[in-house]
Amino acid sequence: MYTITLQPSGLQFKVEENENILNAGLRQGIRLPYSCQGGTCGSCAATIIEGQVEYPVEPLGLAPYDQERGVTFLCQAVALSDLVLNSPSVGAAQEIEVKTLPARVEKMRKLCHDVMELTLKLPASERLRYHAGQYIDILLSNGRRRSFSIANAPHESQYLELHVRHVPNGYFTTHVFEQMQEKALLRIEGPLGQFYLQEVSRPLLMVAGGTGIAPIKAMLEDLRNRSLTPRIFLYWGVRAKEDLYIEVLLRDWAARFPNLIYTPVLSAPLDTDQWEGRTGWVHDAVLQDFADLSMFDVYLSGPPPMINAAKTSFVAKGAIPDQMHSDSFEYGADTLRAMADPV
Repeated sequence: MYTITLQPSGLQFKVEENENILNAGLRQGIRLPYSCQGGTCGSCAATIIEGQVEYPVEPLGLAPYDQERGVTFLCQAVALSDLVLNSPSVGAAQEIEVKTLPARVEKMRKLCHDVMELTLKLPASERLRYHAGQYIDILLSNGRRRSFSIANAPHESQYLELHVRHVPNGYFTTHVFEQMQEKALLRIEGPLGQFYLQEVSRPLLMVAGGTGIAPIKAMLEDLRNRSLTPRIFLYWGVRAKEDLYIEVLLRDWAARFPNLIYTPVLSAPLDTDQWEGRTGWVHDAVLQDFADLSMFDVYLSGPPPMINAAKTSFVAKGAIPDQMHSDSFEYGADTLRAMADPV
């Protein structure tokens, strides 16, 4: 049995040999942050100050540069010794309350062939306070839950906008696309997650993949509502033109707000797209445009391969690790954090 000490709170708990650190902490009443429990999202990340861990299964979302800095994902890590971990959010005063609330599906709107916009209305007596970029869990039967980023800014918190991508055979997303109707009742829990807009004092580089644009959209709306006008470089990577499901909105914002530079990137454009814009991987487009990324606060939202490739290559181009924030999700495994869910 090993002792886990969390800094700066000083909280301690015990973990058995071969026991998952996150599960051990939660079992003993330690409010460790977590989400996907699949090694993808990074919500449970902590930094090793002393000690060693190993992974029965290598976390998909843990980039090599993070491992070099001593970052560990507690949902997958097993202690090999006593550990001292830096986990600043544990034991800190909770600025925003996590609530479980009913919500009604006020509106359903198909944004493209495989993305549905759900507008959820909260009870008239309730508001959900959250930071732009956070997410909620939809609570399903048998203890199952599905996580979706909130795509609108906090000042409109009577309504919550979600972008739900349909995954073939997905338990919840298939229900959304084939059976759900407006006025349906749901139970939600939130806000959750450590990915949100931090204090703004430098230019912003925002890179989204697929429905990873949802929390970025919320951040952009929040910046506008707060009359903050940093220089913003937004890159959105998708496969084909039809996947740019809020393209009209983003181009309108870029036209009306000169501080926003928007660049869509297609990785696999169709012949029928007649696409004359940027192609390839979205993080490569950023690297082609900037020789030095040290000036930016970086926000990354999308699937793990995109996040990991961007983190590694951006640091090599001068990005400051402590100024990079990410929300990593995956389609295709039941336990993974996602803006859409599989079976």
